[in-house]
Order: sequence, then C-alpha cells, then structure tokens
Amino acid sequence: MEQDTSYKERKVITIGVVSELTGLSERQIRYYEERKLIFPERSHRGNRKYSFADVEQLIDIANKREEGVQTFEIRQEMLKEKRKEEDKKIRKELMRGQINARFGVQKDS
Repeated sequence: MEQDTSYKERKVITIGVVSELTGLSERQIRYYEERKLIFPERSHRGNRKYSFADVEQLIDIANKREEGVQTFEIRQEMLKEKRKEEDKKIRKELMRGQINARFGVQKDS
C-alpha cells in the first residue's frame, strides 16, 4: 500500500462493519460491487476490504436508490464525474507545461 494514501482511502474495513455502518445488507453491498458502483480490494484470503470513502459512496448510492435512481443511472453519473476529474487533471498538467515553457523551467528527469 502506498505511503501517501490517506486514511480515508485505505481499504481496511470488513464487509460486516460496512454493513453496520451503512445499514445495507452484505448482499446489497455485494450487488453494488457486481454493478460496478463500488470497488473493494481483496485480502490474501479473499475477504473484501473497504475504505471510509467506500462507506460514504455506499451511503450515497443507498440514498439515490431510495429516491428511485436506478443503478445504471448511478454508474453513468459516476463515469461522468470521473471523466470530469480526469479532464481537470489534464488541463492542470497542460497549464503547468505551458507556464514552465514560458518561463524556461526545466522538468527534472
């Protein structure tokens, strides 16, 4: 595991604890994984491990489902947000490159 991973992103919580924290059944949590809405890691024994960010994501999913939003729609929204974040990152890198080129800053090799 990377040293710079925040506590919120570390995958250390078991499915049972996630179920208690979210109020979702283990079956519901596994279903959301099948629908590619949540991505737990697996321990060396194959047990699912979740992060606090995953718990927040599951609560958000559950709230949307209560409002009648389908899992397909939730997935599409997640993909759209991911693309936005990737675009933002690319624009930031391009801007940094332009500034560096303008002011003659050399990138370390």
